Amino acid sequence: MITKEFKQKIVKAIKGRLLHYKSAAKMAVALGINGAQLSRIQKGELDNVLSDANWISIARKLDVQLHEETAWKTAKTPVFMHVYTQLQACQSGSLSGLLCDMADIGKTYTAQQYVKENRMAVYIDCSQYKSKYQLMRAIAREFGVGSAGRYADMYADLVFYLKSIPNPLIILDEAGDLSYAAFLELKAIWNATEGFCGWYMMGADGLRRKIENNILYKKVGYAEIFSRFGSRYQKITPDGREALEEFQNTQVAMIAKVNNEKADVKAVVVKTGGSLRRVRIELRKTA
Repeated sequence: MITKEFKQKIVKAIKGRLLHYKSAAKMAVALGINGAQLSRIQKGELDNVLSDANWISIARKLDVQLHEETAWKTAKTPVFMHVYTQLQACQSGSLSGLLCDMADIGKTYTAQQYVKENRMAVYIDCSQYKSKYQLMRAIAREFGVGSAGRYADMYADLVFYLKSIPNPLIILDEAGDLSYAAFLELKAIWNATEGFCGWYMMGADGLRRKIENNILYKKVGYAEIFSRFGSRYQKITPDGREALEEFQNTQVAMIAKVNNEKADVKAVVVKTGGSLRRVRIELRKTA
C-alpha cells in the first residue's frame, strides 16, 4: 500500500517538473495517466485516483525515492562539465553529437541531471528500447505525444511535434544496444527533423565498434548515421593507464568531497578503485 506521505512526495515532484512540458496534458501522457487524473492529484486528491502501480511508475519516472536519504550533490567533474556543455550546445543549436567512451565515468548521470534541469530535453535508455517501434514510441511518450495506435500515425505526430516546439533535445544512452532497424529509423527521423531537433548519442566502446564494423562492411545506414552525428567519436578519458587512473581517481575525490566533507577522500578513492558507482556505497559506510 502506497502511503499518503509518499504520494505527497510524488505530487511535489510532478509540480516541480510540470514546466518541462508544453502543457499539463503532455505531461500526463508522459506519466502514463490522463489529464483529469493529473488535475485531481495536483489539487490534493490522493485516494482512489490512481492505482498503486501508477503511483510507483510515476515515482520511478521522476526518481522519487520511497525512503529518505541524504540528497546527492552533483560534483562538477571533468566528465560532467564536458557532457553538460555539449548537451547545451546540441539543444540550443539543434546539433548532433556522438560520445563513445568507457563505462562508469558519469555520462549517464550527467545526461539524466541535464534532463531534470532543462525543458524539452528527454533521456532514452536504449538498452530498454532496442527495436525501432519501442524506441520511437518511448521518445513520443517522453515528449507527451500519444504513443498508442498505428505506428505510422504516431511517428508522423512525433515528427510534427518535434518541429513545432522550441529546441527539443533527445539523448540516446546505451545506443550500441539498438537494433539495425532502429538505427535506420533514427536516420529517418533525423532527416525529418533536421534543423529543428538536437540529438546526442552516447555509449561505451561497443557503440564505436558497432558503427565502425558496419561502415567497414558497407551496411546501409551506418555511414549516414555517423555523418549526421558529427563524423567523429568524441572521447573524454585520457589514453594511457596511469593518466586514466589519475583521471578516475580525481573524479571520485571530487564527488566524495562534495557529498561528505568529513570523509577520508584518499580512503574512498582506494576503496572504490576509481569506480563512480561505488562512491555512494563507500560514503554511506562513513555516514
